[in-house]
Amino acid sequence: MKELKFNPNIYDTIRKNIKKYRKERKMTSAELAELVDLSHDFIRQIESEKTAYNFSVDTFYKISVALDVKLDDLIKEDE
Repeated sequence: MKELKFNPNIYDTIRKNIKKYRKERKMTSAELAELVDLSHDFIRQIESEKTAYNFSVDTFYKISVALDVKLDDLIKEDE
Protein backbone atom coordinates (compact mmCIF):
# COMPACT_ATOMS: atom_id res chain seq x y z
CA MET A 1 0.00 0.00 0.00
CA LYS A 2 1.23 3.46 -0.88
CA GLU A 3 2.33 5.61 2.04
CA LEU A 4 0.41 8.87 2.17
CA LYS A 5 2.22 12.13 2.73
CA PHE A 6 0.23 14.91 4.30
CA ASN A 7 1.36 18.51 4.42
CA PRO A 8 1.39 19.41 8.13
CA ASN A 9 1.52 23.09 7.18
CA ILE A 10 -1.32 23.12 4.66
CA TYR A 11 -2.79 26.40 5.93
CA ASP A 12 0.60 28.09 5.57
CA THR A 13 0.88 26.78 2.01
CA ILE A 14 -2.58 28.08 1.16
CA ARG A 15 -1.86 31.46 2.76
CA LYS A 16 1.33 31.91 0.74
CA ASN A 17 -0.39 30.90 -2.49
CA ILE A 18 -3.37 33.21 -1.94
CA LYS A 19 -1.01 36.12 -1.41
CA LYS A 20 1.16 35.11 -4.39
CA TYR A 21 -1.76 34.86 -6.84
CA ARG A 22 -3.37 38.02 -5.50
CA LYS A 23 -0.16 39.98 -6.07
CA GLU A 24 0.33 38.43 -9.52
CA ARG A 25 -3.09 39.81 -10.42
CA LYS A 26 -2.11 43.22 -9.02
CA MET A 27 -5.02 43.01 -6.59
CA THR A 28 -5.06 44.46 -3.09
CA SER A 29 -6.32 42.48 -0.14
CA ALA A 30 -9.17 45.00 0.12
CA GLU A 31 -10.17 44.29 -3.50
CA LEU A 32 -10.08 40.54 -2.88
CA ALA A 33 -12.14 40.99 0.27
CA GLU A 34 -14.77 42.92 -1.66
CA LEU A 35 -14.97 40.26 -4.37
CA VAL A 36 -15.55 37.45 -1.87
CA ASP A 37 -17.76 39.50 0.47
CA LEU A 38 -15.41 39.31 3.46
CA SER A 39 -13.76 42.02 5.53
CA HIS A 40 -10.38 43.39 4.55
CA ASP A 41 -9.10 42.48 8.01
CA PHE A 42 -10.24 38.88 7.54
CA ILE A 43 -8.30 38.55 4.27
CA ARG A 44 -5.23 40.06 5.94
CA GLN A 45 -5.55 37.51 8.74
CA ILE A 46 -5.83 34.64 6.26
CA GLU A 47 -2.65 35.78 4.50
CA SER A 48 -0.74 36.49 7.71
CA GLU A 49 1.86 34.01 8.86
CA LYS A 50 1.51 35.42 12.38
CA THR A 51 -2.13 34.46 12.72
CA ALA A 52 -3.04 30.81 13.03
CA TYR A 53 -6.47 31.33 11.53
CA ASN A 54 -8.35 28.54 9.84
CA PHE A 55 -10.93 29.27 7.19
CA SER A 56 -13.84 27.39 5.71
CA VAL A 57 -13.98 25.45 2.48
CA ASP A 58 -16.53 28.01 1.31
CA THR A 59 -14.04 30.84 1.85
CA PHE A 60 -11.27 28.81 0.21
CA TYR A 61 -13.50 28.19 -2.83
CA LYS A 62 -14.61 31.84 -3.14
CA ILE A 63 -11.02 33.05 -3.02
CA SER A 64 -10.00 30.59 -5.75
CA VAL A 65 -12.84 31.83 -7.97
CA ALA A 66 -11.98 35.48 -7.30
CA LEU A 67 -8.31 34.84 -8.13
CA ASP A 68 -9.25 32.67 -11.13
CA VAL A 69 -7.11 29.74 -9.97
CA LYS A 70 -7.86 26.09 -9.37
CA LEU A 71 -8.17 24.89 -5.79
CA ASP A 72 -5.24 22.61 -6.60
CA ASP A 73 -3.08 25.65 -7.32
CA LEU A 74 -3.76 27.03 -3.86
CA ILE A 75 -2.66 23.85 -2.10
CA LYS A 76 0.40 23.21 -4.26
CA GLU A 77 3.64 23.33 -2.31
CA ASP A 78 6.70 25.14 -3.65
CA GLU A 79 8.96 22.73 -5.43
